[in-house]
Amino acid sequence: MKKIFLVVAAFIAQIVAFAQDSDPVIMKINGNDIKRSEFEYSYNKNNSEGVIDKKDVQDYLQLYIDYKIKVEAAKDAGIDTLSNIKTELQGYREQMVYPTIENPVFVESQAYKTYLNAKKYYGDADLLECSHIFVLMRQDASEQRQIAAKNTIDSIYSCLLAGQSFEELAQKHSDDPGSAKNGGELPKFGKGQMIPDFEKEAYLLQPGQMSKPFKTTLGWHIVKMKARAPFEPYSEHHDRILDYLNKQKGFKEAAAEALIDSLAQQRGVDKTVVFEQLFNEMIQKDSDNKNLAQEYYDGTLMYEISKTHVWDKAAKDTEGLEEYFKKNKKKYAWNEPHFRGVVVYAKDKATFNQAKKLTKGAKLAEWPEKINAALNTGDTRAVRVEKAGVFKKGDNKAVDKWAFKTNAEVKQQKDFPYGGVVGKMLKKPQTYTDVRGVVVADYQKEKEDEWIRALRQKYPVEIYQDVVNTVNNH
Repeated sequence: MKKIFLVVAAFIAQIVAFAQDSDPVIMKINGNDIKRSEFEYSYNKNNSEGVIDKKDVQDYLQLYIDYKIKVEAAKDAGIDTLSNIKTELQGYREQMVYPTIENPVFVESQAYKTYLNAKKYYGDADLLECSHIFVLMRQDASEQRQIAAKNTIDSIYSCLLAGQSFEELAQKHSDDPGSAKNGGELPKFGKGQMIPDFEKEAYLLQPGQMSKPFKTTLGWHIVKMKARAPFEPYSEHHDRILDYLNKQKGFKEAAAEALIDSLAQQRGVDKTVVFEQLFNEMIQKDSDNKNLAQEYYDGTLMYEISKTHVWDKAAKDTEGLEEYFKKNKKKYAWNEPHFRGVVVYAKDKATFNQAKKLTKGAKLAEWPEKINAALNTGDTRAVRVEKAGVFKKGDNKAVDKWAFKTNAEVKQQKDFPYGGVVGKMLKKPQTYTDVRGVVVADYQKEKEDEWIRALRQKYPVEIYQDVVNTVNNH
């Protein structure tokens, strides 16, 4: 008996150990445990079908560590305490929680309220279903046009009395294109939804009846009544109203907010307490939601600190950019000449030459503003200046024609018949501004790599390779 007990106890111990180890720690970063499931979620999401640059687990592991130590740096910098970041993170959480909250009492109450508003809008009068044939005649129409319109409607009416199809005549002769294509059929309407003189005549008809031609402020009409009935009961509109409400922007969020407010009042707590409870319940039930919430949090912090501490600083570091460019000039060599300058359209050659003189001693980016300020004063416009830049052949037709001397066709500019370019041809970039986009990107990458190396020194990382080996294989 004692032996059997020991075997059973050992078996139970194995089960407990397995349960505890079903989601083992794959690494520690700055003393924080990262579970295998969290890493797997990120790895699989970023290496799914369709991803061009797929990574194996070991390569992705290093990228993931870089990502996580940036998050640690952001927390140390207090990024997660900034009001705009807290608002953004709360917005993410609400986007996750609100769609999972059902509030049938609120939904039903809003649906019935919508029904009552619609019923009030239509009033006690019947809703009408009818068709019409319309002949346009403006109020200021000439006498000849008035006679022609009257003759046309009378002719159509005679055809109707002779038994011709209302629908076919509407399709052929009605001046209301929206209803004509449907045989003259109008949308269902009630009191106050049509012009008064049309509405008055329509409400005189019973189902199956057809009006004589009558004139309104828009022209001549013949109306055929198909059906009329009081506004339908709530039950007949219920499903359509629910469908309408659920498609309205913000309705589901309003329903969720209403339930949270109600629960908070019942429990005598702040609604933030209720929201946190619902959020925690959601992420505990679904590991994907838990990982998604963590991804939102980490991604927001990582982006913000990278932007403020590296990317923006590098992009504004003109001295550093120029120095980086000088050290790496060969990297940015061109295969063909480029033109650095601006396209100017002027009222005459003398004005163009004035514009050209104004660029001397000024930075390229300042040229358009300087030319405009000097030559376009008040209501007088003497030039039109395009955005300055560095162009290769094919980038701009005007540059192709006047700088590269091609046969490119340039559209004639009204009021500015004289056109040309101001600037010079370059065989290779002379400053980082000539290749600013790629230089900034490369310089940002260099600064980010330096930053990551410093973070790796600051934040200890422990990797459990035995667990790494079980990723997607357990």
